[in-house]
Amino acid sequence: MATEDEPPSQPDIVAMLTDQTSACKPAREAIAAGAEVRVGDGEVPQWMVAGIAATRLRRSLARGWPETIGLDETVEILARHRGEQLRAGTIDPADRSWFFNLYFDATGTELLACSGVKRPPRPSTKDSFEP
Repeated sequence: MATEDEPPSQPDIVAMLTDQTSACKPAREAIAAGAEVRVGDGEVPQWMVAGIAATRLRRSLARGWPETIGLDETVEILARHRGEQLRAGTIDPADRSWFFNLYFDATGTELLACSGVKRPPRPSTKDSFEP
């Protein structure tokens, strides 16, 4: 039993990542490989996270970046939760090749959607300028 001084336990994100979107399996694999998982404490309005996801999708399509997973599915799922408060989280893989966004119900007990965006490659140290 947790006391008032103990932080609330983190939900089992791996167990929650079933098949909400096509990004769930790669997100589970990233966690298994040592990714850092963060879930926000506070609630955010649906319109805010849905707007960010929709903008990210529009920009990736306009720029021809096919390097997203589950983003289109996430936009559709979030649209169905209009007017609700949600929670958000992230998965940051150890190799930093992808970045995953998680979207939960207001209590943080139900995972609604997961999307992934591939990060551009980082320049190698030999390519960087050294005076």
